[in-house]
Amino acid sequence: MPELALSQQQTLHYLDPNPDGAQGIFLLHGLGASAESWLLQIPALVRAGYRPIAPDMRGFGKSTYPGSLNIQSMAADLAALHKHLGLPAVHVVGISMGGTVALQYAIDFPECVRKLVLTNTFAHIRPKNAAYYIYYAYRFFLVHTLGLKAQARAVSYRIFPKPEQEQLRSVLIDQIVQSDPRAYRAALRSLARFNVTHRLKEIKAPTLVITGAEDSTIAPSVQEKMADGILGAKMVVIPGAGHAVSVDSPNQFNKILMDFLASDSF
Repeated sequence: MPELALSQQQTLHYLDPNPDGAQGIFLLHGLGASAESWLLQIPALVRAGYRPIAPDMRGFGKSTYPGSLNIQSMAADLAALHKHLGLPAVHVVGISMGGTVALQYAIDFPECVRKLVLTNTFAHIRPKNAAYYIYYAYRFFLVHTLGLKAQARAVSYRIFPKPEQEQLRSVLIDQIVQSDPRAYRAALRSLARFNVTHRLKEIKAPTLVITGAEDSTIAPSVQEKMADGILGAKMVVIPGAGHAVSVDSPNQFNKILMDFLASDSF
């Protein structure tokens, strides 16, 4: 797995399985996950001739935690990787936390983004009812008291609630417990404060919002509001899919993604 030393305290690891691909695509994982969460998309992108590049965000996967973390710093890490690889503008695909980083990247480094795909994410988290507030508060409580293992179990059952998804729950738990606990806690706090609603109009890249109809982590109505704030953005809802739509509905997700990336008429 290639790595980039960003400082004496920080090393960024990333997957880059097709360095000769014609167009670069950054794949940005969700909270507690890693670059490997995109393994259901990477082969399809490689076959289509793209160059998928999936980093482990600071403090997650194999990347080190330098002692601080917020959405802006993760976007800056991505810019450093972009420069290191010497790439022209790339497509940027982000899910959940990775979607907030993708948003920040498109705002802070617009010249670097060719097309933008935002999946089950938000510009500002607005719980639609008390149940969402309770869930978010519960997650804060778990990670600050009982630790990552308890957090991982709670999150995995929320994201993959069906009996037949036991293996998916197990994989997610294994990924979350690899995270640096300090990074996980800092990321939760940064996501709670994240708000770029007033800057969505600055995004000029063609944008697609992909939403799982049964996402119980980020309400589809929140995602629709984000899409409405981005000029020309389109939104596609995948029936039956949950928060981890790229994993629980990979075939539908991949087709929608490929069609968007290949389209010249958007």
